[in-house]
Amino acid sequence: MSTLKILPLILLFSLLAACSAAPAVETLTPPGLPTATDTAAPLTATTVSVPLAFTVNGEGFPLDEFSAELERYRQSQTALGLDIAEADARQTVLNDLVAQVLLAQAARESGFKLDDQALQERIDDLAAQLGGADALSAWQQANGYDETGFRSALKRSLESAHMRDKILSSVPPTIEQVHIRQILTYNQEEAERAQAGLNAGTKFETLAARYDPTTRGDIGWFPRGFLDLKAIEDAAFSLPVGAVSSIIETEIGFHIIQVIERDPARPLAFDVQLALQTKALTDWVETRRTGSEIVILIP
Repeated sequence: MSTLKILPLILLFSLLAACSAAPAVETLTPPGLPTATDTAAPLTATTVSVPLAFTVNGEGFPLDEFSAELERYRQSQTALGLDIAEADARQTVLNDLVAQVLLAQAARESGFKLDDQALQERIDDLAAQLGGADALSAWQQANGYDETGFRSALKRSLESAHMRDKILSSVPPTIEQVHIRQILTYNQEEAERAQAGLNAGTKFETLAARYDPTTRGDIGWFPRGFLDLKAIEDAAFSLPVGAVSSIIETEIGFHIIQVIERDPARPLAFDVQLALQTKALTDWVETRRTGSEIVILIP
């Protein structure tokens, strides 16, 4: 019942993987926009003559870098034993790169700056982690990067990671949560029989265990915005501790819930925090995308 939405591989890998002040090697994977000498001014559709794959708010993404990223994505899927259709691969890469550009733009707008010296320091750190400049060069060649593409990839990765971290940190570590159990049936008549049993004095936990012997109906703790079933969530947060709901119909069945506990500031479990952070990131990207001018220049 979690709201965790699975984002495409590139966006999850580059934006949800840990990326602190000292970036890990995985931050190298996304491609980027400006060259090493263009860190202060990203490419635009009017300042370059190279073919572009798309523009985002006037900022252009070179076609050759898009093609290189698409090939890396294809190879990654093949390595995983997955067979993805060409159209799906292109759309996945396109969506993820647009999202990364949106994040990078927002980072720059917020005052984040990465000049040539700072970028070179990051490259030197990565070379040291891999065992030297030759090892880094070998990694670039093995992964289909030329020097320009690699530098621009790393730059935008760091910019987008900065904005990503700001978005993820907006999810507080502690938040109001409720702990509920439920009786779930798949037709209204059975739900009404369960409700009649409760009215006759049968304990809720006894009936819940009858309908679900494995979990005994225990949903666990969750905050607002975590469940896919909003009607269940709304009822859970409106009922006092110990109270039992009426029958709630959802797309998966008929529920009767009981609030077991409530905590106004309970630490988030890791999977719950990840779900909320993923939702915050997804919502931010969709909102930003809606308010941006995005022009796709490839078929």
